[in-house]
Amino acid sequence: MRDTRESRLLLVLLIAIAFALITVDIRAGEESPVDGARQAAAAVFGPVEEGVATAVDPVANAIGAVRDSGERHNRIATLERENAALKAKLGSEDQTRSRIHELDEMLKRAGAGQYGIKGAEVIAIGAAQGFSWTVTIDAGSKDGIERDMTVLNGDGLVGRVTTVGPDTSTVVLANDPDFTVGTRLEKTGELGFAIGQGDRALSVQMLNGKAKVSPGDRLVTFGSRGNKPFVPGVPIGEVVKVDPSRGDLTRTVWVRPFVGFSRLDIVGVVVMPPREDPRDAVLPPKPEAPKPTPTVTVTVTPSGSASLAAQPADD
Repeated sequence: MRDTRESRLLLVLLIAIAFALITVDIRAGEESPVDGARQAAAAVFGPVEEGVATAVDPVANAIGAVRDSGERHNRIATLERENAALKAKLGSEDQTRSRIHELDEMLKRAGAGQYGIKGAEVIAIGAAQGFSWTVTIDAGSKDGIERDMTVLNGDGLVGRVTTVGPDTSTVVLANDPDFTVGTRLEKTGELGFAIGQGDRALSVQMLNGKAKVSPGDRLVTFGSRGNKPFVPGVPIGEVVKVDPSRGDLTRTVWVRPFVGFSRLDIVGVVVMPPREDPRDAVLPPKPEAPKPTPTVTVTVTPSGSASLAAQPADD
């Protein structure tokens, strides 16, 4: 259509008619005179709109899926991060519970022996060269640590302090081949000297060659003069083998340490010795042996009537 004066007047007239019809439709409500025309238009154009929607909806859904795929990917990544964080938290809680248990056991041993201890954490292990067994702890002279102090944990004797720095210290472990500690046998009090053997059982030379020692017997530290380097009563280990006595002045027994030297974590340095020797008080109670189950024996005795029934008839 050409842009002329007549076309403009026609456009204005059509717009005026449209506004008039809209006004009449709104005011009339459900009785609108144009309602019939609306229904007729819906009947004509409805199928066309439905066909267009059917053709367009898959495209729109595909576009929406592409748009939402990034959001789903982000949600999946977020969930994966949350799961990883939860697993790390659970692992951390398990480790925390384990360390709390170690600390609790160490405090029980320290309380039983009346040791004043300074808690520390193992932060490094020594070089394996020269068959040296040492660890580094995160406590030093600033924490009151001194050379030749006893080191223990919840299981028993760990070792002794050899080198002290301001913030860290070096501990030689009880299984080091150059490590020697005086021992006392549980109950009998027989004395000896334990020597480290690396990853094998400790070798203990009993001073009494005729001492009665059996597998399962336990030993504690005898203690040193001035309580350095060892305080008395710290559990060492359990006898696993006894060499036969050959009439020598000494006797060798083999002792499995209570402490697992390859999994050290929380330890305590004895900064205050006990007022008196705790003897065997620091050793944990021995587990009770299971009681044997009583057996019932039934003895069957033949009755008199049975004997008579077995006799021949002519008797």
